[in-house]
Amino acid sequence: MDTLQDYLTRWAGDDATRAAVKATLLALAGATARISAVVADGPLLGDLSASLGVGADGWDEQKELDVRADRLICEALAGTPVAAYASEEAELPVAVTAGGPLLVAVDPLDGSSNIDTDVTIGTIFSVLPAPEGVDPVSEAAFMQPGRNQLAAGYVVYGPHSALVLSVGQGTAHFVLDRKADTFRLVNAEVKIPASAKEFAINMSNHRHWDDRLRLYIDDLLQGKDGPREADYNMRWIASMVAEAHRILVRGGIYLYPADTRAGYTQGRLRLIYEANPVALLMEQAGAAATDGRTPILDVTPEKLHQRIPLVFGSREKVERVSNYLTGPGEIAERSPLFGRRGLLMA
Repeated sequence: MDTLQDYLTRWAGDDATRAAVKATLLALAGATARISAVVADGPLLGDLSASLGVGADGWDEQKELDVRADRLICEALAGTPVAAYASEEAELPVAVTAGGPLLVAVDPLDGSSNIDTDVTIGTIFSVLPAPEGVDPVSEAAFMQPGRNQLAAGYVVYGPHSALVLSVGQGTAHFVLDRKADTFRLVNAEVKIPASAKEFAINMSNHRHWDDRLRLYIDDLLQGKDGPREADYNMRWIASMVAEAHRILVRGGIYLYPADTRAGYTQGRLRLIYEANPVALLMEQAGAAATDGRTPILDVTPEKLHQRIPLVFGSREKVERVSNYLTGPGEIAERSPLFGRRGLLMA
């Protein structure tokens, strides 16, 4: 069974840029293996869910494990061809290797509210080219659309630790072999099922959503008696990386929309650290990711910690959400002209 190093060595060949990406990904993988060990030991290492205050953007609570994971990643990148490292846990990027051709952006610990309940959490990462003529340690260096990503992925820490990775040639799935301390390839070409009867959204925010989004969800909840003519199951883990992994395996759709609450009007998830990496994985696996209207990978960030609405999963379902949000909406879904077999039905 191929290791991550085998996989990346074949992909990189003699290309200098790919070799730099390979070295960076192996360093990140090593860091996540160490994070996995920390997660597995849990309370034996102290209170990993202890609150250390609020994070870099002044909103999210920062936990002990957030800080430990960030430190392990930063240490692992030392000496790699990475010019600067941006972390969701830090206000600004930090310098790594002078003259390095790459930038790395990471959410060191996604789903940290689940640390003390043994629910799946994870690490999300993005590798970008360092732009010429721009200080790599500046925020400006990271203001690149997601399509510029040279690689992206996540690691989920659950019953086993899984790495899902794209270097722009499909999406691959690896599992951590703890005895050998390496990730092994289990699926070289992940394809997300085109359709599945599962959706993930935090229903407690129903009253705060746009009317058109509420209509979409309400239609799903009507099941066989509604316009979808099928029953659906709802999932919500409060760990985006865990939701992404389930969709990678089974299909379905995930929605974290903007809403009317303070701090949520532009969405809640971060474009650079969360949305862009997951969007690349989804597109490379035959699925889709949008902000409800625009493909995530086409959005150019304006701020390092910019937030954005996020919808991802099976392509037909993501497109259907866009139909609700951008098309004639209820009229299109209900009128005889665009009825159950009409043009706007995905």
